[in-house]
Amino acid sequence: MPDAPSRVERVLNLLALLLDSRRALTREEIVHDVAGYPAQMTAYRRAFERDKETLRGMGVPLLTEPVGDGSETGYRVRPEDYYLPDLGLDGEEAAALRVAVSAVSLGNHAGQGALLKLGGLADEPVAPIASLPIAPALATLFEAFRARAVVRFKHRDRVRTVEPWGLSSKRGHWYVVGFDRDRQAVRAFRADRIDGDVEVGEPDAFDPPADFRPDDHVESRAWLLGEDPATPVRLRVDAEHLDAVLNQLGSDAAVEDDGVDDDHVDVTMTVTNRAALRSFVLGFLEHVEVVEPAEIRADVVSWLELVASGAQAARA
Repeated sequence: MPDAPSRVERVLNLLALLLDSRRALTREEIVHDVAGYPAQMTAYRRAFERDKETLRGMGVPLLTEPVGDGSETGYRVRPEDYYLPDLGLDGEEAAALRVAVSAVSLGNHAGQGALLKLGGLADEPVAPIASLPIAPALATLFEAFRARAVVRFKHRDRVRTVEPWGLSSKRGHWYVVGFDRDRQAVRAFRADRIDGDVEVGEPDAFDPPADFRPDDHVESRAWLLGEDPATPVRLRVDAEHLDAVLNQLGSDAAVEDDGVDDDHVDVTMTVTNRAALRSFVLGFLEHVEVVEPAEIRADVVSWLELVASGAQAARA
């Protein structure tokens, strides 16, 4: 008896069936035609629900339609909604693309789904050499980027209205990079920190600069590259240096409008590397002060006193 197909193979076979069908198929028809589903009804229903969520997580436009007398639900994927336009790749280019996509594990089988969109999977699987987790919002953000449509989403408890000029991955995370219409500035937002659904506006709503590179706006923020517990840190910033601070902190920073005074603004950042935080604060000299939490403020003060005493000793 042949081995049962893996779940990855089952999901891809499910997608191929839905793309090939000219009508919506019921769950029972799908389970009958796609190998690998359990025989017991409760088990195959659960397996099918998981497979549906996997397809949607890959960005597959899975449609549901009433079938028969309307008492049952059918499923289909329209090829015109799924397949990418012909990219004009020759045989060698297509093969190289298959190797590149197969060599990076995108999570939730997105790599295999992408290859299927481009005309099929490679004959021989390639062992992944890297892993990039897929955020739930990523497929929607990519489609908005491709359509040049403005998006609205909630990021770190604030609603953002953004022209998605590009997407980039860095340090194991995906970012959408573009023009923040509320801040009137280019900002980068981590896709996995977007809460809820992404609203997509009308297509062709903007034109990104021809020389725009999203990687240029996703900074390597050292204070987020440590193993310390993630801690919100409040800084007090001279107002005239606020833009410079925010340019370095990026979208992870939150400006606190609590009426400190006209000359200072409080900014909250997340820190997982205290040593990097100390260096960041020192770079702004007296224009940035750590306010809280008290233990991190004390740590920075002690370090600055140590640096100062060392400098005095060197001059003596």
